[in-house]
Amino acid sequence: MEVDPIPFETFASFERLTAEEPLLSVEPPAWAAAAHAIVVDEQVHYLWAKKTAEDFWVLMHSWAPTSNPTAVSHDPRNPIVSPAAEGFDSRDVEYPFPFHNPIDDRYYMYYLGNQQMPRSKQTGLLISEGDLGSWTRIGSGPVVARAGSHEESGCSHPSVTVDGDTIHMVYTGERPAPPERKEILYNVPTICHATAPISDPAHVTKNPVNPVFSGSGQGWDRYGVREAEILKGPGYFDIFYGGYDGTEWTIGHVRTRDFIKFEPNPYNPIFRPSSNPQAWDSSGLLTPQVFVMNSTYHMIYAGLKGTGWNRVSEVQSGLAVART
Repeated sequence: MEVDPIPFETFASFERLTAEEPLLSVEPPAWAAAAHAIVVDEQVHYLWAKKTAEDFWVLMHSWAPTSNPTAVSHDPRNPIVSPAAEGFDSRDVEYPFPFHNPIDDRYYMYYLGNQQMPRSKQTGLLISEGDLGSWTRIGSGPVVARAGSHEESGCSHPSVTVDGDTIHMVYTGERPAPPERKEILYNVPTICHATAPISDPAHVTKNPVNPVFSGSGQGWDRYGVREAEILKGPGYFDIFYGGYDGTEWTIGHVRTRDFIKFEPNPYNPIFRPSSNPQAWDSSGLLTPQVFVMNSTYHMIYAGLKGTGWNRVSEVQSGLAVART
């Protein structure tokens, strides 16, 4: 029986809950970014990454009651995960994506790891027994390692959803920009797909046709797509991502049944930087995770204020809610 998908209009109706002040913030030049949410009982947990003033990343944990999701408390143990002494994540740990695994009733978290030299973004895996401020690495190597020219610079920024006995992951593949593109963007980011069984989340298999999505064909995302986030809806996987028009990153939405054909939202881009030039998220948006809380769709996202995603800009994280 055919099930109606979530209407495109729903995902074009997000309104800021944190227009005045970000949800998660740190004192510049540090960043509060790469944030993801998971609802457990009456609390929403925020797993996020802090880019320190010294320019390396650590993982952080905060939470709020679902009845007041902007009333954030911070874990006194922060940072909860730091770079390893050696290996693929010896420089940075960021972009934590937590999920509940129904097969063993435990929590897992894929994350971005970056080594010292040469820089290389790959994806690792953590496990928790239920305390979302306490995580243990599964193995010492990446579970998603670079392979292929489209992943020459990285294969990370993971987002997952559980569908039956399968974990579906979308992640960003990155390769260096050719000379003619370097003035537009330093790399060429695309969206890739992989799967893993819930019985072994560390056993990740990449889709052989990767990259599965390189853009909608429209002007607003013509120069790059990255940091895709996945939501399992009725009949479709809904994918939210950052798209670059050569000047600004905004948020778009596509849906797919099979990770082969993608149907773009006719309202794209569905979420834009604030029109207030003084706002904390006035210059660009990324990391648009959509999740359900209080029977309503919410989006946690990263917002930029400044000239680019660089060390002189301010980056914090915010929360929005769908009104349709």
